[in-house]
This record gives sequence, C-alpha cells and structure tokens, in this order.
Amino acid sequence: MPSSERSRKPLPLKLFAAEFAGTAILVGVGLSIVIVMFSPASPVTRIIASAGVRRFITGLLFGSTGAAIAVSVLGKTSGAHINPVVTLSFWLMGKMRTGVAIGYVISQIAGGLAGGAALLPWGETGRAAGFGATLPGSPYGASAAFAAEAVTTFLMVSILLGFVTRRRLRDLTPAIFPVFYALAVFFEAPISGTSTNPARTLPPEVLTADWQAWWAYWAGPAIGAVAAGLMYRFRVLGRVELEIAKLYHFEHDLGFELSHDRITARRKGKNSSAE
Repeated sequence: MPSSERSRKPLPLKLFAAEFAGTAILVGVGLSIVIVMFSPASPVTRIIASAGVRRFITGLLFGSTGAAIAVSVLGKTSGAHINPVVTLSFWLMGKMRTGVAIGYVISQIAGGLAGGAALLPWGETGRAAGFGATLPGSPYGASAAFAAEAVTTFLMVSILLGFVTRRRLRDLTPAIFPVFYALAVFFEAPISGTSTNPARTLPPEVLTADWQAWWAYWAGPAIGAVAAGLMYRFRVLGRVELEIAKLYHFEHDLGFELSHDRITARRKGKNSSAE
C-alpha cells in the first residue's frame, strides 16, 4: 500500500474520539428530548396531553439524532456505532478486531457519561424526569424489561444488518432509525422505557443513583444483539455481504483498524489488477 494512501487512514485514537463524541451527542441531545417531553415541570406535558403521542415524537426525534450522527463527519470517521451492542454485532460478524471493538465500547460508555453530565443544567426539570432514565413500567418488573429489551434490540440489530449487508439498501441505513425508534418507544416504552443501548441507560443511573433493574438494560440488549449477529454471521437469512463496520459513508474505508484482513487484501488485489 502506498505511504500516501496509508497516511489517509484514520488512526485508532481518531476512531475512538469520534465514537466518544457521537455517543455524547446522542445521549446529551436524545435525553434532553426525553426531559422536554416527559418532565412534569415541562410545559410540553400540558401542551401534548397524550403520553402515546409524546412517546412517538420522542422516538422519532431520538432516532433522527442517531441518523444525523451517522451521516455526519463523525459517522464518516468511525462508522457511528454509538452503541456497544452495535459494535458487538459487527464484531460477531467478523468485521472488527477484538482490541478495536473493546476501544469502541469504552469510548461509547465514556461518551455516554459525558453526554449525561451535559444534562445537569436541566436542574430540577431534568431531575423530575430522572434525567431520561429507563426503568421498568408499572406493573412490569425487571424480567419483563429484560425480555422487552432483548426483543427490541434483536429487531433493531436485525434490521440494521439487513440494510448494511445489502448493497441496494445500505445507503438508506440511517433512515431506519427515526421510524424504528418512533414505533419502538411508542409500543415498548411502557414496559422498559426503551433503551437498546447500555451507553444511553447508564448516565441517568449515575446521575440519579437509581440502579433499579440495571442488569436488564445490559443483558437484554446484549442477548438481542448476539442473537441477531449470529443469525447473520451464519447466514440464517441467506447470503449477505458486509465489507465494513459502518452505518453510512460506505465508500470511505476505515483502514486496517476496522476492515477485515481478507477484505483489505481483496481491495489491494483489485488495485493491483487495475494498475
């Protein structure tokens, strides 16, 4: 590989920084939306009396935030996983090296905590909404929340991989998130609050010191992601193509840090033949 081409590859620290920033934005903006929509101190709860309508709008805006990050320069740099279970699914597909995947997860959790700290200026308005905490709804308990998180995350990761592994669909991948989360929050939030992302659930837990059913929001999404990742890894749904662990900007290679060795070798072979 020419030195000039290698120099254009992003360094791992740059990838980790992009995941940190992207997750911080997702949590800071996304949970601010939750606070505005559901804090008893927010006028929106009086303007939009229907909790179902507010759930639908919240999911739509939260998903739109994730989609915007995916198509941004942050998404171009790191692939915009902004969720440990998305990284887990790409790792299971064999498209991330273990060390890089661990670096992504650490960056996402740290970014989530940074985004959570940005919620503190909401003060009592934020505290009244638990800073957007995800908790089991009444009369449901931790087991129901765990099951709901596992199923919802399985659906999310399955749809995501269904798009990124098919060339005719993968450019549309970011567009699935507003629609998916609008429906997921509308239907599932009464059971678990709808997380599907441990890096999104952890910050409110830290801010409120409320660790109720915390395990459900780690184990549920992890199991859902593992089930979906393995289903695609072993081609349960037929032949699929996945060259790179990204949600958008597929024309931009992430370099050796994320690309599978055989994909990189194949591209080098194509370049050589082209010459």
